[in-house]
Amino acid sequence: MAEVVLTAENFKQEVLGSDIPVLVDFWATWCGPCQMLGPVISEIAEECQGKIKVGKVNVDEARDLAMEYDIESIPTVFFFKEGKVADSFVGYKDKSEIMTIINSL
Repeated sequence: MAEVVLTAENFKQEVLGSDIPVLVDFWATWCGPCQMLGPVISEIAEECQGKIKVGKVNVDEARDLAMEYDIESIPTVFFFKEGKVADSFVGYKDKSEIMTIINSL
């Protein structure tokens, strides 16, 4: 299972209604740090299937979601558990740092 492309239409079902934790990556194609983080997020999506769902929100295409979650800098990553934000970070983090957060969920 690759990352889920999240939109205003599917966010509630895919993220807020998920029965497993969800990593949500707010990103944009023109963002350098987002391009660095992207492969790390993809790797986590492949390795953690069934443990965590991984979704991506393109802030240029889903402006409403970006505004709803007060995204001011990208990349911003939220971790949702039981429909609520459990953790987050802004900027680039390496895989081990992200896995530490995932394992704490």
